[in-house]
Amino acid sequence: MNPAPNRPRSADVTRREFIGRLGGGLGTAGLACLLQREQLLASAPIPAPARPRVRRVIQLFMNGGASQMDLFDHKPALFQKAGQPFDPGNGDRVEAPTSEPGKILKPPFEFQRHGQSGRWVSSLLPNLARHVDELAFLMAMQSRTNVHGPGSYLMNTGFLLPGFPCLGAWVGYALGSESDNLPAFVVLPDSKGLPYNQRGNFSAGFLPVSHQGTVLQAHLPEPIANLQPHPSSTFITPNASRDGLDLLQRLNQRHLTANPGDSRLESRIQAYELAARMQLSAPEALALDGESEATRRLYGLDNPTTADFARRCLLARRLVERGVRFVQVWSGAGGPTGNWDNHTNIVKELPPMCAATDQPIAALLRDLKARGLLDDTLVLWNTEFGRMPFSQGSEGRDHNGGTFVGWMAGAGVRPGVTYGESDEWSWKATRDITTPYDFHATVLHLLGLDHERLTFRHNGADRRLTDVHGHVIQPVVG
Repeated sequence: MNPAPNRPRSADVTRREFIGRLGGGLGTAGLACLLQREQLLASAPIPAPARPRVRRVIQLFMNGGASQMDLFDHKPALFQKAGQPFDPGNGDRVEAPTSEPGKILKPPFEFQRHGQSGRWVSSLLPNLARHVDELAFLMAMQSRTNVHGPGSYLMNTGFLLPGFPCLGAWVGYALGSESDNLPAFVVLPDSKGLPYNQRGNFSAGFLPVSHQGTVLQAHLPEPIANLQPHPSSTFITPNASRDGLDLLQRLNQRHLTANPGDSRLESRIQAYELAARMQLSAPEALALDGESEATRRLYGLDNPTTADFARRCLLARRLVERGVRFVQVWSGAGGPTGNWDNHTNIVKELPPMCAATDQPIAALLRDLKARGLLDDTLVLWNTEFGRMPFSQGSEGRDHNGGTFVGWMAGAGVRPGVTYGESDEWSWKATRDITTPYDFHATVLHLLGLDHERLTFRHNGADRRLTDVHGHVIQPVVG
Protein backbone atom coordinates (compact mmCIF):
# COMPACT_ATOMS: atom_id res chain seq x y z
CA MET A 1 0.00 0.00 0.00
CA ASN A 2 1.58 3.30 -1.08
CA PRO A 3 1.25 6.61 0.77
CA ALA A 4 -1.10 9.23 -0.62
CA PRO A 5 0.55 11.02 -3.57
CA ASN A 6 0.16 14.51 -2.05
CA ARG A 7 1.61 13.57 1.33
CA PRO A 8 5.27 14.60 1.73
CA ARG A 9 7.75 11.85 2.60
CA SER A 10 8.73 11.97 6.25
CA ALA A 11 9.66 9.71 9.12
CA ASP A 12 6.00 9.71 10.20
CA VAL A 13 3.84 6.92 8.87
CA THR A 14 0.20 6.48 9.80
CA ARG A 15 -0.86 3.35 11.64
CA ARG A 16 -2.97 2.23 8.66
CA GLU A 17 -0.06 2.70 6.23
CA PHE A 18 2.35 0.85 8.50
CA ILE A 19 0.02 -2.12 8.92
CA GLY A 20 -0.58 -2.20 5.18
CA ARG A 21 3.11 -2.13 4.36
CA LEU A 22 4.02 -4.60 7.04
CA GLY A 23 1.28 -7.03 6.14
CA GLY A 24 1.83 -6.72 2.40
CA GLY A 25 5.60 -6.88 2.55
CA LEU A 26 5.94 -9.74 5.00
CA GLY A 27 3.00 -11.62 3.53
CA THR A 28 4.43 -11.40 0.02
CA ALA A 29 7.88 -12.40 1.23
CA GLY A 30 6.47 -15.30 3.19
CA LEU A 31 4.33 -16.45 0.26
CA ALA A 32 7.30 -16.23 -2.12
CA CYS A 33 9.41 -18.25 0.28
CA LEU A 34 6.77 -20.95 0.53
CA LEU A 35 6.20 -21.05 -3.22
CA GLN A 36 9.92 -21.29 -3.94
CA ARG A 37 10.34 -24.04 -1.34
CA GLU A 38 7.54 -25.99 -3.03
CA GLN A 39 8.94 -25.25 -6.54
CA LEU A 40 5.74 -23.42 -7.51
CA LEU A 41 7.09 -20.05 -8.64
CA ALA A 42 6.54 -19.70 -12.37
CA SER A 43 9.80 -17.83 -12.81
CA ALA A 44 11.85 -19.78 -10.27
CA PRO A 45 15.47 -19.78 -11.51
CA ILE A 46 16.41 -23.00 -9.73
CA PRO A 47 15.75 -26.28 -11.56
CA ALA A 48 14.08 -28.97 -9.51
CA PRO A 49 16.52 -31.59 -8.14
CA ALA A 50 16.39 -34.90 -9.99
CA ARG A 51 16.61 -38.03 -7.85
CA PRO A 52 19.32 -36.79 -5.48
CA ARG A 53 21.57 -39.37 -3.89
CA VAL A 54 22.83 -36.84 -1.36
CA ARG A 55 20.91 -34.70 1.11
CA ARG A 56 23.83 -33.08 2.92
CA VAL A 57 27.57 -32.50 2.50
CA ILE A 58 30.56 -32.31 4.86
CA GLN A 59 33.68 -30.93 3.21
CA LEU A 60 37.05 -31.31 4.95
CA PHE A 61 39.46 -28.75 3.50
CA MET A 62 43.21 -29.11 4.10
CA ASN A 63 44.43 -25.53 3.75
CA GLY A 64 47.86 -24.99 2.21
CA GLY A 65 48.31 -27.76 -0.36
CA ALA A 66 48.56 -31.25 1.13
CA SER A 67 51.49 -33.25 -0.27
CA GLN A 68 50.02 -35.97 -2.46
CA MET A 69 53.20 -38.07 -2.84
CA ASP A 70 53.70 -38.13 0.93
CA LEU A 71 50.13 -39.22 1.68
CA PHE A 72 48.37 -41.16 -1.11
CA ASP A 73 50.26 -41.05 -4.42
CA HIS A 74 52.96 -43.70 -3.98
CA LYS A 75 55.73 -43.36 -6.59
CA PRO A 76 58.63 -45.89 -6.53
CA ALA A 77 60.71 -43.60 -8.78
CA LEU A 78 60.98 -41.07 -5.96
CA PHE A 79 62.58 -43.72 -3.74
CA GLN A 80 64.79 -45.16 -6.48
CA LYS A 81 66.21 -41.84 -7.70
CA ALA A 82 66.20 -39.82 -4.48
CA GLY A 83 68.92 -37.17 -4.42
CA GLN A 84 69.32 -37.02 -8.20
CA PRO A 85 68.52 -33.94 -10.31
CA PHE A 86 64.89 -33.93 -11.38
CA ASP A 87 64.56 -34.57 -15.12
CA PRO A 88 61.14 -35.75 -16.36
CA GLY A 89 62.83 -36.75 -19.62
CA ASN A 90 60.32 -35.15 -22.00
CA GLY A 91 61.96 -31.78 -22.51
CA ASP A 92 59.47 -29.89 -20.32
CA ARG A 93 60.83 -26.90 -18.48
CA VAL A 94 61.06 -27.58 -14.75
CA GLU A 95 60.12 -24.63 -12.56
CA ALA A 96 58.99 -24.03 -9.00
CA PRO A 97 56.75 -21.09 -8.03
CA THR A 98 58.69 -19.81 -5.00
CA SER A 99 62.12 -21.47 -5.21
CA GLU A 100 64.75 -23.08 -7.40
CA PRO A 101 64.02 -26.75 -8.19
CA GLY A 102 66.07 -29.03 -5.97
CA LYS A 103 66.92 -32.71 -6.08
CA ILE A 104 64.37 -35.53 -6.15
CA LEU A 105 62.98 -35.85 -2.62
CA LYS A 106 61.67 -39.25 -1.56
CA PRO A 107 58.78 -39.45 0.90
CA PRO A 108 60.32 -39.82 4.36
CA PHE A 109 57.42 -42.01 5.53
CA GLU A 110 56.56 -45.63 4.86
CA PHE A 111 53.74 -46.62 2.50
CA GLN A 112 51.59 -49.74 2.67
CA ARG A 113 48.68 -51.13 0.70
CA HIS A 114 45.35 -51.29 2.52
CA GLY A 115 41.95 -52.90 2.07
CA GLN A 116 40.68 -55.04 -0.76
CA SER A 117 41.30 -52.12 -3.12
CA GLY A 118 45.01 -52.21 -2.29
CA ARG A 119 45.19 -48.45 -1.99
CA TRP A 120 48.60 -47.08 -0.99
CA VAL A 121 48.46 -44.88 2.12
CA SER A 122 51.23 -43.26 4.13
CA SER A 123 51.99 -44.43 7.66
CA LEU A 124 50.99 -40.91 8.74
CA LEU A 125 47.30 -41.83 8.26
CA PRO A 126 46.82 -45.21 9.99
CA ASN A 127 43.20 -44.58 11.00
CA LEU A 128 42.01 -43.32 7.64
CA ALA A 129 43.84 -46.22 5.96
CA ARG A 130 41.28 -48.61 7.47
CA HIS A 131 38.53 -46.90 5.46
CA VAL A 132 40.06 -46.91 1.97
CA ASP A 133 37.49 -49.38 0.67
CA GLU A 134 34.79 -46.83 1.50
CA LEU A 135 36.50 -43.99 -0.37
CA ALA A 136 36.68 -42.96 -4.03
CA PHE A 137 40.08 -41.40 -4.76
CA LEU A 138 40.61 -38.68 -7.37
CA MET A 139 44.30 -39.29 -8.07
CA ALA A 140 44.82 -36.78 -10.89
CA MET A 141 43.24 -33.54 -9.76
CA GLN A 142 44.75 -30.52 -11.44
CA SER A 143 44.63 -26.78 -10.76
CA ARG A 144 45.09 -23.83 -13.11
CA THR A 145 47.35 -22.15 -10.56
CA ASN A 146 49.95 -22.88 -7.91
CA VAL A 147 49.27 -19.75 -5.82
CA HIS A 148 47.31 -20.15 -2.59
CA GLY A 149 44.75 -17.38 -2.99
CA PRO A 150 43.64 -18.13 -6.55
CA GLY A 151 43.97 -21.90 -5.93
CA SER A 152 41.72 -21.76 -2.91
CA TYR A 153 39.19 -19.60 -4.76
CA LEU A 154 39.22 -22.06 -7.67
CA MET A 155 38.54 -25.07 -5.44
CA ASN A 156 35.82 -23.24 -3.55
CA THR A 157 34.13 -21.00 -6.13
CA GLY A 158 35.25 -22.30 -9.54
CA PHE A 159 37.02 -19.02 -10.34
CA LEU A 160 40.53 -17.67 -9.74
CA LEU A 161 39.33 -14.22 -8.69
CA PRO A 162 37.21 -13.08 -5.72
CA GLY A 163 33.56 -12.13 -5.99
CA PHE A 164 32.02 -15.47 -6.96
CA PRO A 165 29.74 -17.73 -4.88
CA CYS A 166 31.33 -20.77 -3.29
CA LEU A 167 30.08 -24.36 -3.54
CA GLY A 168 28.30 -24.20 -0.18
CA ALA A 169 26.50 -21.00 -1.16
CA TRP A 170 25.33 -22.52 -4.47
CA VAL A 171 24.05 -25.59 -2.64
CA GLY A 172 22.20 -23.47 -0.10
CA TYR A 173 20.75 -21.29 -2.88
CA ALA A 174 19.47 -24.33 -4.77
CA LEU A 175 18.28 -26.53 -1.92
CA GLY A 176 18.02 -24.41 1.22
CA SER A 177 18.35 -25.86 4.70
CA GLU A 178 16.51 -28.88 6.00
CA SER A 179 15.96 -26.93 9.21
CA ASP A 180 14.13 -23.66 9.76
CA ASN A 181 16.24 -22.98 12.85
CA LEU A 182 19.78 -23.45 11.49
CA PRO A 183 21.62 -22.05 8.46
CA ALA A 184 21.94 -24.03 5.25
CA PHE A 185 25.72 -23.46 5.07
CA VAL A 186 28.04 -23.50 8.11
CA VAL A 187 31.82 -23.02 8.18
CA LEU A 188 34.05 -24.30 10.99
CA PRO A 189 37.49 -22.65 10.55
CA ASP A 190 40.70 -23.68 12.27
CA SER A 191 41.11 -22.26 15.76
CA LYS A 192 44.44 -20.74 14.62
CA GLY A 193 42.64 -18.48 12.18
CA LEU A 194 40.86 -18.16 8.86
CA PRO A 195 42.39 -19.69 5.70
CA TYR A 196 43.91 -17.89 2.74
CA ASN A 197 41.36 -15.43 1.27
CA GLN A 198 39.80 -15.15 4.73
CA ARG A 199 35.98 -15.21 4.39
CA GLY A 200 36.18 -14.94 0.61
CA ASN A 201 36.24 -18.75 0.47
CA PHE A 202 32.75 -18.90 2.03
CA SER A 203 31.25 -15.94 0.18
CA ALA A 204 27.85 -15.83 -1.50
CA GLY A 205 29.36 -13.60 -4.19
CA PHE A 206 26.55 -12.18 -6.30
CA LEU A 207 23.96 -14.59 -4.85
CA PRO A 208 21.70 -13.16 -2.12
CA VAL A 209 23.82 -12.49 0.96
CA SER A 210 21.78 -14.92 3.05
CA HIS A 211 23.55 -17.81 1.29
CA GLN A 212 27.05 -16.99 2.54
CA GLY A 213 28.63 -19.35 5.05
CA THR A 214 27.76 -18.84 8.73
CA VAL A 215 31.10 -18.99 10.54
CA LEU A 216 31.17 -20.77 13.90
CA GLN A 217 34.30 -20.47 16.03
CA ALA A 218 34.06 -23.89 17.65
CA HIS A 219 36.99 -23.34 20.03
CA LEU A 220 35.47 -20.27 21.71
CA PRO A 221 33.13 -20.35 24.72
CA GLU A 222 30.59 -18.61 22.46
CA PRO A 223 31.00 -20.10 18.96
CA ILE A 224 28.42 -17.64 17.57
CA ALA A 225 29.28 -14.07 18.52
CA ASN A 226 26.52 -11.96 20.07
CA LEU A 227 23.90 -14.70 19.89
CA GLN A 228 23.00 -13.93 23.52
CA PRO A 229 23.35 -10.63 25.44
CA HIS A 230 26.47 -10.21 27.55
CA PRO A 231 25.81 -11.00 31.24
CA SER A 232 26.75 -7.44 32.19
CA SER A 233 24.04 -6.01 29.93
CA THR A 234 21.27 -6.23 32.52
CA PHE A 235 19.34 -3.47 30.76
CA ILE A 236 18.58 -5.87 27.89
CA THR A 237 15.35 -7.30 29.21
CA PRO A 238 12.84 -9.35 27.17
CA ASN A 239 10.57 -6.31 26.88
CA ALA A 240 13.45 -4.04 25.80
CA SER A 241 14.57 -6.59 23.22
CA ARG A 242 11.07 -6.88 21.86
CA ASP A 243 10.69 -3.09 21.58
CA GLY A 244 14.07 -2.81 19.84
CA LEU A 245 13.27 -5.54 17.38
CA ASP A 246 9.87 -3.98 16.63
CA LEU A 247 11.53 -0.64 15.87
CA LEU A 248 14.18 -2.32 13.73
CA GLN A 249 11.47 -4.20 11.83
CA ARG A 250 9.64 -0.97 11.05
CA LEU A 251 12.78 0.78 9.84
CA ASN A 252 13.90 -2.21 7.79
CA GLN A 253 10.49 -2.64 6.21
CA ARG A 254 10.31 1.04 5.30
CA HIS A 255 13.70 0.84 3.58
CA LEU A 256 12.79 -2.42 1.85
CA THR A 257 9.59 -0.91 0.48
CA ALA A 258 11.50 2.08 -0.87
CA ASN A 259 14.26 -0.11 -2.39
CA PRO A 260 12.55 -3.25 -3.70
CA GLY A 261 15.48 -4.30 -5.91
CA ASP A 262 18.07 -4.37 -3.13
CA SER A 263 18.49 -7.92 -1.81
CA ARG A 264 20.96 -6.95 0.92
CA LEU A 265 18.40 -5.65 3.37
CA GLU A 266 16.02 -8.52 2.72
CA SER A 267 18.89 -10.91 3.42
CA ARG A 268 19.70 -8.99 6.60
CA ILE A 269 16.10 -9.27 7.75
CA GLN A 270 16.22 -13.01 7.10
CA ALA A 271 19.50 -13.19 9.02
CA TYR A 272 17.95 -11.42 12.03
CA GLU A 273 14.99 -13.77 11.96
CA LEU A 274 17.28 -16.81 11.71
CA ALA A 275 19.43 -15.46 14.56
CA ALA A 276 16.36 -15.19 16.75
CA ARG A 277 15.47 -18.82 16.02
CA MET A 278 19.09 -19.90 16.54
CA GLN A 279 19.03 -18.47 20.07
CA LEU A 280 16.89 -21.51 20.89
CA SER A 281 18.30 -24.15 18.53
CA ALA A 282 22.04 -23.42 18.26
CA PRO A 283 23.04 -23.92 21.92
CA GLU A 284 21.69 -27.47 21.83
CA ALA A 285 23.31 -28.25 18.47
CA LEU A 286 26.71 -27.00 19.65
CA ALA A 287 26.64 -28.63 23.10
CA LEU A 288 28.96 -31.66 23.05
CA ASP A 289 28.42 -32.57 26.69
CA GLY A 290 25.47 -34.70 25.64
CA GLU A 291 27.72 -37.00 23.61
CA SER A 292 28.73 -40.30 25.18
CA GLU A 293 32.21 -40.87 26.53
CA ALA A 294 32.74 -43.52 23.87
CA THR A 295 31.96 -41.01 21.11
CA ARG A 296 34.27 -38.42 22.62
CA ARG A 297 37.11 -40.96 22.73
CA LEU A 298 36.33 -42.11 19.20
CA TYR A 299 36.88 -38.61 17.80
CA GLY A 300 39.83 -37.85 20.08
CA LEU A 301 38.33 -35.07 22.19
CA ASP A 302 40.37 -36.31 25.14
CA ASN A 303 43.67 -35.97 23.27
CA PRO A 304 45.29 -32.50 23.04
CA THR A 305 46.72 -33.37 19.63
CA THR A 306 43.36 -34.17 18.05
CA ALA A 307 40.90 -32.29 20.28
CA ASP A 308 40.60 -29.11 18.19
CA PHE A 309 39.87 -30.77 14.83
CA ALA A 310 37.89 -33.52 16.57
CA ARG A 311 35.52 -30.92 18.02
CA ARG A 312 34.83 -29.51 14.57
CA CYS A 313 34.29 -32.94 13.01
CA LEU A 314 31.87 -33.92 15.77
CA LEU A 315 30.05 -30.60 15.41
CA ALA A 316 29.80 -31.23 11.68
CA ARG A 317 28.03 -34.50 12.35
CA ARG A 318 25.67 -32.87 14.85
CA LEU A 319 24.87 -30.03 12.43
CA VAL A 320 24.03 -32.22 9.43
CA GLU A 321 22.07 -34.44 11.78
CA ARG A 322 19.92 -31.41 12.61
CA GLY A 323 19.34 -30.23 9.07
CA VAL A 324 22.31 -28.12 8.00
CA ARG A 325 22.80 -28.74 4.29
CA PHE A 326 26.53 -28.02 3.86
CA VAL A 327 29.26 -27.95 6.52
CA GLN A 328 32.83 -27.01 5.70
CA VAL A 329 35.56 -27.98 8.19
CA TRP A 330 38.98 -26.34 7.75
CA SER A 331 42.37 -27.66 8.84
CA GLY A 332 45.09 -25.02 8.91
CA ALA A 333 44.97 -21.24 8.90
CA GLY A 334 46.52 -18.92 6.36
CA GLY A 335 50.19 -18.12 6.78
CA PRO A 336 53.61 -19.77 6.56
CA THR A 337 53.21 -22.31 9.37
CA GLY A 338 50.61 -24.42 11.15
CA ASN A 339 48.96 -25.70 7.98
CA TRP A 340 49.60 -28.02 5.00
CA ASP A 341 51.93 -25.55 3.23
CA ASN A 342 55.14 -27.48 3.97
CA HIS A 343 57.87 -25.47 2.29
CA THR A 344 60.59 -25.91 4.88
CA ASN A 345 60.64 -29.46 6.19
CA ILE A 346 58.21 -32.23 5.30
CA VAL A 347 59.56 -34.44 8.10
CA LYS A 348 58.72 -31.86 10.77
CA GLU A 349 55.73 -30.03 9.28
CA LEU A 350 53.53 -32.74 7.77
CA PRO A 351 53.24 -35.23 10.68
CA PRO A 352 51.58 -32.75 13.09
CA MET A 353 48.87 -31.92 10.53
CA CYS A 354 48.20 -35.61 9.90
CA ALA A 355 48.24 -36.46 13.61
CA ALA A 356 45.66 -33.72 14.31
CA THR A 357 43.24 -34.83 11.60
CA ASP A 358 43.66 -38.58 10.97
CA GLN A 359 41.70 -39.93 13.95
CA PRO A 360 38.85 -37.36 13.81
CA ILE A 361 38.28 -37.92 10.07
CA ALA A 362 38.21 -41.70 10.47
CA ALA A 363 35.88 -41.28 13.45
CA LEU A 364 33.55 -39.05 11.43
CA LEU A 365 33.25 -41.70 8.71
CA ARG A 366 32.64 -44.43 11.27
CA ASP A 367 30.14 -42.38 13.26
CA LEU A 368 28.15 -41.30 10.19
CA LYS A 369 27.98 -44.90 9.02
CA ALA A 370 26.88 -46.22 12.42
CA ARG A 371 24.06 -43.68 12.58
CA GLY A 372 22.88 -44.37 9.03
CA LEU A 373 23.80 -40.83 7.99
CA LEU A 374 26.39 -41.94 5.46
CA ASP A 375 23.52 -43.30 3.34
CA ASP A 376 22.59 -39.76 2.32
CA THR A 377 25.61 -37.69 3.39
CA LEU A 378 28.58 -36.92 1.12
CA VAL A 379 32.00 -36.47 2.74
CA LEU A 380 34.72 -34.66 0.77
CA TRP A 381 38.47 -34.31 1.46
CA ASN A 382 40.10 -31.50 -0.49
CA THR A 383 43.07 -29.18 -0.75
CA GLU A 384 43.87 -26.39 -3.20
CA PHE A 385 46.85 -28.06 -4.95
CA GLY A 386 49.71 -30.46 -4.30
CA ARG A 387 53.49 -30.38 -3.82
CA MET A 388 56.56 -30.85 -6.02
CA PRO A 389 58.51 -34.14 -6.31
CA PHE A 390 61.80 -32.30 -5.82
CA SER A 391 63.05 -30.49 -2.77
CA GLN A 392 62.74 -26.88 -1.79
CA GLY A 393 65.84 -26.15 0.22
CA SER A 394 66.78 -29.54 1.57
CA GLU A 395 63.60 -31.11 3.06
CA GLY A 396 60.61 -29.01 1.96
CA ARG A 397 58.34 -29.08 -1.09
CA ASP A 398 57.05 -26.19 -3.18
CA HIS A 399 53.53 -25.68 -4.59
CA ASN A 400 52.36 -27.81 -7.50
CA GLY A 401 49.13 -27.27 -9.40
CA GLY A 402 50.07 -30.02 -11.85
CA THR A 403 48.58 -32.83 -9.79
CA PHE A 404 47.08 -33.46 -6.38
CA VAL A 405 44.68 -35.85 -4.66
CA GLY A 406 41.18 -35.62 -3.22
CA TRP A 407 38.65 -38.19 -2.13
CA MET A 408 34.91 -38.63 -1.71
CA ALA A 409 32.86 -40.97 0.47
CA GLY A 410 29.26 -41.67 1.31
CA ALA A 411 26.01 -41.32 -0.57
CA GLY A 412 26.18 -41.94 -4.29
CA VAL A 413 29.92 -42.64 -4.31
CA ARG A 414 31.31 -45.89 -5.67
CA PRO A 415 33.48 -47.17 -2.79
CA GLY A 416 37.04 -48.39 -3.21
CA VAL A 417 37.59 -46.95 -6.68
CA THR A 418 40.49 -44.89 -8.00
CA TYR A 419 40.10 -42.39 -10.83
CA GLY A 420 43.03 -40.82 -12.64
CA GLU A 421 46.78 -41.16 -12.52
CA SER A 422 49.79 -38.85 -12.35
CA ASP A 423 53.17 -39.41 -14.02
CA GLU A 424 55.89 -41.53 -12.40
CA TRP A 425 57.02 -38.56 -10.32
CA SER A 426 53.62 -37.25 -9.18
CA TRP A 427 54.60 -34.06 -10.98
CA LYS A 428 51.76 -33.78 -13.49
CA ALA A 429 48.38 -35.46 -13.94
CA THR A 430 48.46 -37.66 -17.03
CA ARG A 431 45.29 -39.77 -17.25
CA ASP A 432 41.63 -39.10 -16.40
CA ILE A 433 42.39 -35.63 -15.11
CA THR A 434 39.90 -34.07 -12.67
CA THR A 435 39.54 -30.29 -12.73
CA PRO A 436 37.80 -28.30 -10.00
CA TYR A 437 34.95 -27.87 -12.51
CA ASP A 438 34.58 -31.64 -12.83
CA PHE A 439 34.68 -32.00 -9.07
CA HIS A 440 31.96 -29.38 -8.59
CA ALA A 441 29.82 -30.85 -11.37
CA THR A 442 30.00 -34.26 -9.70
CA VAL A 443 29.06 -32.94 -6.24
CA LEU A 444 26.07 -31.06 -7.68
CA HIS A 445 25.05 -34.17 -9.64
CA LEU A 446 25.01 -36.25 -6.47
CA LEU A 447 22.79 -33.58 -4.91
CA GLY A 448 20.39 -33.96 -7.83
CA LEU A 449 21.46 -30.71 -9.51
CA ASP A 450 22.56 -30.22 -13.12
CA HIS A 451 25.62 -27.96 -13.05
CA GLU A 452 24.72 -26.54 -16.47
CA ARG A 453 21.19 -25.57 -15.40
CA LEU A 454 21.96 -24.19 -11.94
CA THR A 455 22.51 -20.57 -12.97
CA PHE A 456 22.07 -17.04 -11.65
CA ARG A 457 21.68 -13.96 -13.86
CA HIS A 458 24.38 -11.45 -13.00
CA ASN A 459 25.56 -8.46 -15.05
CA GLY A 460 23.87 -9.78 -18.16
CA ALA A 461 25.31 -13.31 -17.95
CA ASP A 462 23.88 -16.58 -16.68
CA ARG A 463 26.60 -17.44 -14.17
CA ARG A 464 27.18 -20.92 -12.82
CA LEU A 465 29.59 -22.63 -10.44
CA THR A 466 31.39 -24.49 -13.25
CA ASP A 467 31.58 -21.46 -15.58
CA VAL A 468 31.58 -23.00 -19.11
CA HIS A 469 33.44 -26.18 -18.11
CA GLY A 470 33.01 -29.40 -16.20
CA HIS A 471 31.63 -32.89 -16.54
CA VAL A 472 30.35 -35.44 -14.05
CA ILE A 473 32.99 -38.03 -13.12
CA GLN A 474 30.85 -41.06 -13.85
CA PRO A 475 33.40 -43.75 -12.74
CA VAL A 476 33.18 -42.55 -9.12
CA VAL A 477 29.39 -42.25 -9.07
CA GLY A 478 27.78 -45.41 -7.70
